[in-house]
Amino acid sequence: MAKADIGLANWFMRRVAQTPGRPALSFDGATRSYAEMGDAIGRLATALRAGGVCRGDRIGYLGLNNPVYFDLLFAAARLGAIFVPLNFRLTGPELDYIINDAGVHTLVADAMHRPVIDSVRATLCCRRFLSADAAADGWQTLADFVGDAAPLAKGEATDDDDVAVIMYTSGTTGRPKGAMLTHGNFWWANINGALGADVSENDITLVMAPLFHIGGLNVTPLSCWQKGGHVVLHRAFDPARFIKDVKAHRVTTTFAVPAMLLFIAQQPDFAEADLSSIRVIMCGGAPVPEPLLRLYNARGIPLNQGYGLTETAPSGSYLGPEFALAKLGSAGKPMFFVDLKIVAEDGRTPLGPNQRGEVVMRGPNIMRGYWNKPEATAAAIDAEGWFHSGDIGYLDDDGFLYICDRLKDMIISGGENIYPAEVEAVLYDHPAIAEVAIFGEPSEKWGESVTAVAALKPDASLDLDALRAWATERLARYKLPTRLEIMPALPRNPAGKVLKFELRDRFKR
Repeated sequence: MAKADIGLANWFMRRVAQTPGRPALSFDGATRSYAEMGDAIGRLATALRAGGVCRGDRIGYLGLNNPVYFDLLFAAARLGAIFVPLNFRLTGPELDYIINDAGVHTLVADAMHRPVIDSVRATLCCRRFLSADAAADGWQTLADFVGDAAPLAKGEATDDDDVAVIMYTSGTTGRPKGAMLTHGNFWWANINGALGADVSENDITLVMAPLFHIGGLNVTPLSCWQKGGHVVLHRAFDPARFIKDVKAHRVTTTFAVPAMLLFIAQQPDFAEADLSSIRVIMCGGAPVPEPLLRLYNARGIPLNQGYGLTETAPSGSYLGPEFALAKLGSAGKPMFFVDLKIVAEDGRTPLGPNQRGEVVMRGPNIMRGYWNKPEATAAAIDAEGWFHSGDIGYLDDDGFLYICDRLKDMIISGGENIYPAEVEAVLYDHPAIAEVAIFGEPSEKWGESVTAVAALKPDASLDLDALRAWATERLARYKLPTRLEIMPALPRNPAGKVLKFELRDRFKR
């Protein structure tokens, strides 16, 4: 029996055929129907093919969230090409490495980010540079490039294992690696999501996380389109606009990291805001602190939490709102088509309940490997197909997953293992602390010592002695910070994760 093509472009064009008149995408006050979006994708695919893009070629995009992101994603898929979303926070040399590593054939950038490309353009491998918006020297506009091209009549067939997207990891240590996510990875990740949180054809999902991050790209928008729902896209995260547009569009679902939820809750009109349409908030990146969880619960807004990585597209585990308080801090149970276990330091021996070790996963959502890095691929995915996450966690007696920390972030002080996330969870409850990060520093006496960097609530003050005194009854003595630094706000990447390497560099002794 012939196997169905579950490629990104194929299922999207089937959705276009089934519900052509339904609203598909709203952005900056304009809404496109499925038919209009399908037409734009088809015309772009025709132009790219005429411009020399062939099966397997890479197409990159650098810029803030824009409908062009999705047009390029699906147009590339129709050609059997590969989409490479680029992090707009990176510098010229960082982008130079990634673009050349990926071998990008055609690069599209918005006006805000063209200058950083121009600064390294002479060393880039790209054959074509296109501007997503205004014209500029050496940049043809995307509109002129497409011109009056007719929609592509017939796209390339794709196999489940064909690479659809190369998504580069953050590169907080060493060079970034390009995770090769296949058409099958996206399909099964969306199936996992739909079998966890309810997805409806009447959903209106608001996308505000950056689309170069797997959380923005593949937690809500693609599954929403599979069902025939409506995506509302924000150029960037804006907590005030989030509140406004939830009411204006009657938004039902969204994805956010805890930091986003915190910033939304700090808006002056949060208490009176009409958020009654929200049915599901998918939250990832870190556990939701209890005060924030209770704050949203009090507004009748359920938080669905989960755990995943770029390499898992990002399926991993799922915690429904009914378990949010009973299993506080948990990332939930493995998603429907994900096998998950905890292994010892040898990377093979399974550990029992409540034993900490590395989280490993296996399933059809696991990436094919790292682009051009066979050794890194072999180190991450073993011979039996288990992906080694680099995260430390455990499964409780009921099979719920708890993530303790990254292997590389663990602090060893006086022979004792200290997990920064555990200390952070305790210190977050201090009445003066708005946010806090813990990391280890070299210590002649103990090997490593515990450093805390905190941002305080308005008009609050705190010193190390007061913090240690408060935490003494909550943490073992060896886990207490021996240094406290205060700053206005912690540095975060666009996905909302604290950049601890910046903190280590800033406060290095």
